[in-house]
Amino acid sequence: MPCDMSRQSRLLIGAALLVGLLGGTLPAAAQGRSSDAATGVAASGVAASGVAATSVENTPGGKGAKVYCFMRAAGNTHQVSWDAAYALIKRQSDSLFKTSPEHAAVMITEAVVNNPSTFPDCGKFLGDLYAK
Repeated sequence: MPCDMSRQSRLLIGAALLVGLLGGTLPAAAQGRSSDAATGVAASGVAASGVAATSVENTPGGKGAKVYCFMRAAGNTHQVSWDAAYALIKRQSDSLFKTSPEHAAVMITEAVVNNPSTFPDCGKFLGDLYAK
């Protein structure tokens, strides 16, 4: 079924997706501050950040956090939990380049910090991700 969005709305949505994928920011009009942009973005199910709304558990960082936190809570050591979580993040990431261990640690940390109710009691393990 065809969508009745204007050409401008479709362009803004496409730009929002591209900017979101590239990690940039959008102009004010494309962030939903203009009624036309807000309508186009809201109608498409795309958040103002330009990234389609998804559950944190469906992102590579969220999946890695789930594995890492579950394993640590079950009594596994940091290294065993980290190896499992990092392997999962590397396989799940859509990047052309391998995800570095540093970036994977940040992805896990962001998932836990931004969603503490999803990963309860996991904050106490995050320091181990950065221990040298």
